[in-house]
Amino acid sequence: MTNKTARPAIAVSGLRKAFGDKVVLDGIDLTVAQGTIFSLLGANGAGKTTMVKILSTLLAATGGHAEVAGHDVASDPDSVRAAIGVTGQFSAVDNLLTGEENLRLMADLNHLSKADGRRKAAELLERLELTEAARKPVATYSGGMRRRLDLAMTLVGNPRLIFLDEPTTGLDPRSRRGMWRIVRELVDGGVTVFLTTQYLEEADELADRIAVLEGGRLVAQGTSEELKRRIPGGHVELRFDEPEIFRAAQRVLGRAAYRDGDAMSLRVGNDGSVRQLKALLDLLDSEAIEVEGLSVHTPDLDDVFLALTGDPDDKKVTAR
Repeated sequence: MTNKTARPAIAVSGLRKAFGDKVVLDGIDLTVAQGTIFSLLGANGAGKTTMVKILSTLLAATGGHAEVAGHDVASDPDSVRAAIGVTGQFSAVDNLLTGEENLRLMADLNHLSKADGRRKAAELLERLELTEAARKPVATYSGGMRRRLDLAMTLVGNPRLIFLDEPTTGLDPRSRRGMWRIVRELVDGGVTVFLTTQYLEEADELADRIAVLEGGRLVAQGTSEELKRRIPGGHVELRFDEPEIFRAAQRVLGRAAYRDGDAMSLRVGNDGSVRQLKALLDLLDSEAIEVEGLSVHTPDLDDVFLALTGDPDDKKVTAR
C-alpha cells in the first residue's frame, strides 16, 4: 500500500545523459512513490533503457541528481544496489543449468547460507509456478517460464524496488497476463516497480502513474485517466481495399490523418460526435472516395502516445 508521506522510492531532478553530441535524456524530473507501479513509455530509442541503467547504477549520468531508495545513485551506488533488483529486456539465466540451480547460484551470490539458499529457491519456484520445471534445464523452458525465472532470480535478494525493463516483450497474451498478476502481487507486498514497456495495454492495466518519454524529455506524466483526458477526442479508423482509393483519401484528409502502420488504414481525429463523423464521411463522399469499413475509437493510451510522440515511422500524411 502506498505511503504518501514516506520518502519517494525514486526522486529525479534535471537528469541528463549524452553520448558525445547525442543527448538521450535532457533534464528529466520525476518522482515515484513507494509501493506503486510507475510506467515509463516511449518509442524505440527514446531513452527508456538508458534511464533504467542510470537509476540502477549501471551507467553514469551526464548531469542532474537521482536518488533511489533514499540513496544517491552517484555517491552511494552500493546502497542503491542493495535495495534494488533489475530484470532486463533479455533473460539473464544460464541455459545449461536447471531453474533450481540458477536460483541457488543467485542465492550464493547474495551470500545466503546453503540451507537458506535452498529454502529461498523452493519458495520462489513455488511462488512463480515453476516447481514442476525446477529440475529441468532452462534451455527447455518456454519464453514465459524463462521470464518468470528471470524475475525469480531478481527476487532472491528481497529488493524493495524492482526495475522491469520491457519484461513481457515476446510473450504470448496468456504469459503476459500471468506476469501482470505476479507484478501486482509484488506491489501488494510493498515492493515498488519501475516498469518500461512498449505495450500500452500493459501500462494501462498495471501502472499507478505513467510518464511519456519523447526526444529525451518527459512530455507528460499522470495517471492513465489523466493522460487520456489530455486528448480532446478519439479517432475514426478508415479502412480501404484499393491502393488508389487509399492514396486519394490521404490527399483529401492531409495532415488530419495518420497512416496506421503498413495497412491501408487511416486514423482521423474525432470527438465521437455524430456531427463530426458525418462531416468526415460527407467530405470523402464529395470526392467519390469509397471507404470499405470504419470504426470509432474513444481516447485510449494509443491516442495519448500518438498525440504526444508524433509518428515514429515518419508516415504522417503531408498537407495538400
